[in-house]
Amino acid sequence: MTKYVFVTGGVVSGLGKGITASSLALLLKSRGYKVFMQKFDPYFNVDPGTMNPIQHGEVFVTYDGCETDLDLGHYERFIDEELNYTSNITSGKIYSSVIEKERHGDYLGATVQLVPHITNEIKNKVYEAGITSKADIVITEIGGTVGDIESQAFIETLRQIQYEKGPNETVFVHTTLIPFIVGSNELKTKPTQNSVKDLQNMGIRPNFLVCRTPFSTPDSLKEKLSLFCSIPKENIIDCVDTNNIYEIPLSFHSQNIDELILKQFNLKIKKANLKYLEDLITTMNSLNNEIEIALVGKYTSLHDAYLSVSEALKHAGYKYHTKININYIDSESLEKENVNLKDIFKNSKGIIVPGGFGNRGTSGMIKAINYARVNNIPFLGICLGMQLAVIEFANNVCNIEDANSTEFNPLCKNPVIDLMSNQKSVINMGGTLRLGNYDCNILNNTLASHAYNEELIKERHRHRYEFNNKYKELLESKGMIFSGINLDANLVEIIEIPTHKHFIACQFHPEFKSRPTRPHPLFDSLIKASIKEL
Repeated sequence: MTKYVFVTGGVVSGLGKGITASSLALLLKSRGYKVFMQKFDPYFNVDPGTMNPIQHGEVFVTYDGCETDLDLGHYERFIDEELNYTSNITSGKIYSSVIEKERHGDYLGATVQLVPHITNEIKNKVYEAGITSKADIVITEIGGTVGDIESQAFIETLRQIQYEKGPNETVFVHTTLIPFIVGSNELKTKPTQNSVKDLQNMGIRPNFLVCRTPFSTPDSLKEKLSLFCSIPKENIIDCVDTNNIYEIPLSFHSQNIDELILKQFNLKIKKANLKYLEDLITTMNSLNNEIEIALVGKYTSLHDAYLSVSEALKHAGYKYHTKININYIDSESLEKENVNLKDIFKNSKGIIVPGGFGNRGTSGMIKAINYARVNNIPFLGICLGMQLAVIEFANNVCNIEDANSTEFNPLCKNPVIDLMSNQKSVINMGGTLRLGNYDCNILNNTLASHAYNEELIKERHRHRYEFNNKYKELLESKGMIFSGINLDANLVEIIEIPTHKHFIACQFHPEFKSRPTRPHPLFDSLIKASIKEL
């Protein structure tokens, strides 16, 4: 029977609920248990798919094509497990489902209310995660803070689950703040006390406190919290600020939180295997080289818009004991007259152009792609980056007049990137987006085949437009290789230029599958080539 861990937050946002939840999942997995994670977000968007990346950060995509919050990327990188559509639930998704059922008559004319209809829908999503994943333990993070109006339905649902399942099936972990007051040189517990009381007033008694603190708290402070919050002293865990988030699971492990959770669940205490994590941290803290990679995108004012890309670059750096310094370049800044690209890229040993939607900033990205191609600088294009690489090559090498995309110019004469509306069998959502995992066959003796060392791969997609195959023969005749193809629908997935030292671009998002101990092959290949530039 699946057990459930719920992670809530109090006092202020940004305390690290996601890292806490991920760390607990990592530790429980290290003890031999199958874990699964999900995130409840109180906002009313159905999912983050239409949200502005500059406001909300990147949209992460699961293997089954669900557009989710970026926290799921943290989850997957921490626990090295693929999540699914049950992992990201928003208020919008819950209310939309309930209203649809009401319109369909599923409630048989009953008055639809917050309790039980909304809470039952949330409850079903919790239990569905356990059923579909077949996990021993599901860890659910509740977005926002206790007391937020938007999250009250979620908190009420957790109260019901705690009552229905009992103390041996559910664990509640509350993250909170222990501030240090400079004037009196004291750590203060009152914000935590008040936050726990808020949770208790909603009917939930937390089993553990994870306290964000600038340094380890003394026993006297934990004894005070234990008394006022009715939580055993050993269940009060310090979350001390660190330079490396992967040190947090080891800190939690040293405080026995994973063992204490398993005891409450009446599960066997298996030995934890954390050697790989210790080795990773040793590597991360002893990088003996560094290089700069230029990231040219349209959302660079918020680095979280490219969070998985930046993490994937770091992962590849760890393999080569190299620190990756990312030079975030706003693509619109490259569109100005008389811009000196040589100065902008003078320290960059590689250039990456990531995904995006719409025409804004694309001519600046094309300039960066052209600079990388002409100057033989290692290059990786992702999604929009691949499409623009094809457009740049079609314009400047193949001399195709007005080579463009119907996304940017529906009336262009030569749409080398087109909306493949006739390929509805492989494009989800009525032909609007291709989402999730798709097969890709790799051509032998190519940069892609050397990177992957496999003939068939699966990669995650999030895009609307595809390469227009009627231009394939012409581009091939001018030296472009189409090294990755989805054979089911004859869609181009990877292109490369073999005469260049490293020029490759892909239609999918390889960053979503990169892991700290297993960098994605395309990022590995880019960093390896860029290091050779030193």
